[in-house]
Amino acid sequence: MLQIDLWKRAVIWALVALGLLLALPNAFYSRVETHNDAVKAIEAGSQTPQLVEDAGLWPDFLPSGLVNLGLDLRGGAHLLAEVQVADVYQSRIESMWPEIRDLLREERDRVGPIRLQPTQAAELRVRLMEQPDEVEYAAGLVRGLARPVTSLTGAGASDIEVSTEGDEIIVRLSEAEQRATDDRTVRQALEIIRRRIDEVGTREPTIQRQGADRILIQVPGVGSAAELKEIIGTTAQLTFQPVVSRTQNADDNPGAGNEILPSMDQEGTFYILERAPVVTGDELVDAQPDFDQNGRPAVSFRFDPTGARKFGDYTAENIGSPFAIVLDGEVISAPVIQSHIPGGSGIITGNFTVEESTSLAVLLRAGALPAGLEFLEERTIGPELGADSIEAGQVACIVAFVMVLVFMVMAYGTFGIFANIALIINVGLIFGLLSLIGATLTLPGIAGIVLTIGMAVDANVLVFERIREEMKSAKGPARAIELGYEKALSAITDANITTFITALILYAMGSGPVRGFAITLGLGIITSVFTALFVTRLIVIIWFERKRPKSVLQGRTIRFVPEITNWDFFKRWRLSLGLSAVLIVIAGGSFLLQGLNYGIDFRGGTTIRTEAPQPVDIGLYRDAIQPLQLGDVSITEVFDPTFAEDENVAMIRVQAQEGEEAVSANVIAQVETALQAVSPDLKFTSVESVGPKVSGELITTAMIAVALAIGAVLIYIWLRFEWQFALGAVIALVHDVVLTIGIFSELQIQFDLAIIAALLTIVGYSLNDTVVVFDRVRENLRKYKKKPLAEVLNISINETLSRTLMTSVTTLLALIALFILGGDVIRGFVFAMIWGVIVGTYSSVFVASTMLLWLGVKRDWSKPDANQGNQFANVDA
Repeated sequence: MLQIDLWKRAVIWALVALGLLLALPNAFYSRVETHNDAVKAIEAGSQTPQLVEDAGLWPDFLPSGLVNLGLDLRGGAHLLAEVQVADVYQSRIESMWPEIRDLLREERDRVGPIRLQPTQAAELRVRLMEQPDEVEYAAGLVRGLARPVTSLTGAGASDIEVSTEGDEIIVRLSEAEQRATDDRTVRQALEIIRRRIDEVGTREPTIQRQGADRILIQVPGVGSAAELKEIIGTTAQLTFQPVVSRTQNADDNPGAGNEILPSMDQEGTFYILERAPVVTGDELVDAQPDFDQNGRPAVSFRFDPTGARKFGDYTAENIGSPFAIVLDGEVISAPVIQSHIPGGSGIITGNFTVEESTSLAVLLRAGALPAGLEFLEERTIGPELGADSIEAGQVACIVAFVMVLVFMVMAYGTFGIFANIALIINVGLIFGLLSLIGATLTLPGIAGIVLTIGMAVDANVLVFERIREEMKSAKGPARAIELGYEKALSAITDANITTFITALILYAMGSGPVRGFAITLGLGIITSVFTALFVTRLIVIIWFERKRPKSVLQGRTIRFVPEITNWDFFKRWRLSLGLSAVLIVIAGGSFLLQGLNYGIDFRGGTTIRTEAPQPVDIGLYRDAIQPLQLGDVSITEVFDPTFAEDENVAMIRVQAQEGEEAVSANVIAQVETALQAVSPDLKFTSVESVGPKVSGELITTAMIAVALAIGAVLIYIWLRFEWQFALGAVIALVHDVVLTIGIFSELQIQFDLAIIAALLTIVGYSLNDTVVVFDRVRENLRKYKKKPLAEVLNISINETLSRTLMTSVTTLLALIALFILGGDVIRGFVFAMIWGVIVGTYSSVFVASTMLLWLGVKRDWSKPDANQGNQFANVDA
């Protein structure tokens, strides 16, 4: 019987209402964003009439979570920084020298005089000058200074390793301490970067650890990556060190345990300082811009109790001696200690401007970066380009949505309206979930939603086509609807799980926009299955209870194939496989001869996007850049039907500079200066740079992601079906991936990281199609036990052909709208999706089934039929 208990109906509608309520703030984006900013400012202690008014723009009893807009939609800067963790080992081990020196001096009668030896490694070498026989005894004393490593992974280990070599004691950090130091350093750098960016007051920054020693920084609204680097790039490592002497020669030998550093404001003056600082900036609790007694800009500071005690003790013991204040390897000033300075406060003077003193105070308050940063990747997206992307994405989504809605009504009539209601709810639920988890929506994320719009109808199409079939044999429409949902569940489950597997792999292996695409795709799969199996079914049941129709899904509607087909898909199998073989040979030949047009993601380098009111003169641009001698520079004009007359866009790609792992801001600045000299009206709407180190890793990661996706799917289908089905599906997958890569090679369309996301989605989509066909084959193998495999395969493909084409057309409608209206930024990505849908549909009908026919299937009837019994009741109950 068609019925759902009242409490189940209440739960379904409650979940829908909750999801739509969470999505509601996104419909009033600017108002809710202003409200959120005002509330945050009021909580921080600022309260003005304007803030109170802004806070009242949105009711407090409604949710106020928004989907964050990514840089490509809002504009801003992106940096991928590598923390130079090895730099910390040297300073960490050097800080132990005073303790070791004092310990061995107390044993001078036995071990004799000692001397610190110079070394380039991260180690201390202490030589026993007169008593080399006592080196083991001295080493034993130093081992007593070892402390336990403060980390879970290093439990039970010591922080130092002490060994001897001749008359020298060698002290190094243990491996466990190095790992713990790495982790602490990256965590500390992460926190300090967050504090520095928060001091500037930017909105919704993304600052997160990536891998073992990298930090991803994305800040909307910042003018450029160079500006962001200025905010976070300075280490602001402040130390107070004893002065040994002053010199005019930078090559003087400072002696063991000392270092020579330049003066910041006295050119040609250098200071020889003791390496081990008395106090460091880590012990500062406050720093403020100030003025000295002569009215010149300065910075006042205050130490914590530990730092204050050390600072006071040293000044008391060294009156009359100079004392250097060092910032990032330069001596700001070296005043002579006039008297004991208790209380732990003081002032830093130098040739500062007001802006410099304010900036230094901000850096010191935020804290010193524990190690240097190497910038491996940077991207700048101009706000104009972001606004254009939002507009293009919105238009594409609306057009795709309307096209799919109209098509579903034309194809399924009243049931199409039900599917459309579920589709609208589905998109609302996606935004509700994105708002709930605070996800960031990027342009590929919009593409993921558009793809979801196309694919969300697939579950409904599967059910509706099954209901149509059951109407021919079932006893009345109620039973047909019931059986339609029961028998479609297996195909819906298998098809969506395989696509979800690819989304998980994309999320795990990808980063940035690729991960954003994976999130929207994965959430879209979850909401699509929920709306198709529960929401649409509930709507159908409510309608059926009121109308009690004599028949359903009958009559004249759009059909791409006749109602009953009996086509022989294996009659000309040589022709279909021959066509695939020829296309694969062409793809392989093109790949070998001209390869792929790799974007900077995989090749390394810099891409600058320009926009000018006058037409692009490639020759003029090239002549301007040529004198810079930057190697391989390509300049192409971007044509797009969505551009206005005064939008003339060009892309300048500069190869990665030899020997540079980090992104060079100089190269970008030189190119921009040279281009503006010949075209003053030129605007730079985006700049993207990727170092060779990152680009090489991305290629490896991309290959692993594709291999993992195919391997995971092979295992899943093997478990759900038989090995022959799994092998046939994987061969079809490889066929689709090779042909997609081939078309990019033949047409020389730029191949970047987003295309890998497209390839993995194609893997998921192709599997979706193939699994639906295979699910029907498995069912028919039990139904037609005596028929030969070729005939069973033909019957199965014919029975699912209408659904296959319906799903492909709805997906293509959404993608074509995005291709035409979505702008040039993601056109390559969408082209890959369109091509993938076409070849995926072809391979599921011809390639996968033919492979299955060749491999044969062992008809094992000992396994239970997945479609026997009231399967849907297990989900519904």
